[in-house]
Amino acid sequence: MTISIAHLGPQGTYSETAALAYKNWLAKHQQQEAILLPQPSIAMALNAVVKEKTNYAVVPIENSIEGSVTITLDMLWEQTSLKILKAFTIPIVHSLLSCNTSLAGIKTVYSHPQALGQCQKWLETNLPQVQLISANSTTESLKLVKDNPNTAAIASARAGQIYQVPILRSGINDRPDNCTRFLVLGSTTGGYGNYLSLAFSLPKNVPGALVKPLQIFAARDINLSKIESRPTKRSLGEYIFFMDVEGSLADSTIQDAIAELETHTEVLKIFGNYDLITTTT
Repeated sequence: MTISIAHLGPQGTYSETAALAYKNWLAKHQQQEAILLPQPSIAMALNAVVKEKTNYAVVPIENSIEGSVTITLDMLWEQTSLKILKAFTIPIVHSLLSCNTSLAGIKTVYSHPQALGQCQKWLETNLPQVQLISANSTTESLKLVKDNPNTAAIASARAGQIYQVPILRSGINDRPDNCTRFLVLGSTTGGYGNYLSLAFSLPKNVPGALVKPLQIFAARDINLSKIESRPTKRSLGEYIFFMDVEGSLADSTIQDAIAELETHTEVLKIFGNYDLITTTT
């Protein structure tokens, strides 16, 4: 049986590169065939799983420069059927692509907001006067600049080859070790792993309310590899707290911590207990 994997499209996006990497991992480690289903947005890629139009979605969750991808966090909280099955990281190398042969002729730069943010310092230094315009994806931006020499797009070198837009400058991301972590999400849990992702809201916004949940893990020597907040969208000052925990739900210590955490939270959601895998792009 061939499975389907949704991702942010069109062809040439970094999300497609990540989906191809996971497709290759499935073929190598599970002898599983897969097809890719590009979607117009990250939200639509995740909704394809929710609506059972696809088996999996591969979406970005965090970039080493720009931080978390908030639409992915919000969808995890809102759609209870989404479960994290795997996670992996791929390197991100941005290029400035244009039909112009000089930076001096560039008046407008298009790209996905994450890519623009990851190249912010380079843009401020080399193209301080240009207009920056967001696009739905890095490759969509290439379609906007192909016939206009006064414009440029930030995308991958691979996307430039696909859409035949020359590279004007390569490696323009603000850090050379730029990378993005991607999640593989499905509608069923994938069993046990070494990482646990969860989120919770608190019954009251009072001093020390967050300290108690954190102490639960500290008292058991359980490491939290990530914690951040997102607004509940109900009232100003109310937050949802997202955590990545190192450990397995098969471990009684983790089970006890989760049981105690429930007594200090308003809503607690576990997104998955999964492994980090190594892929090749």
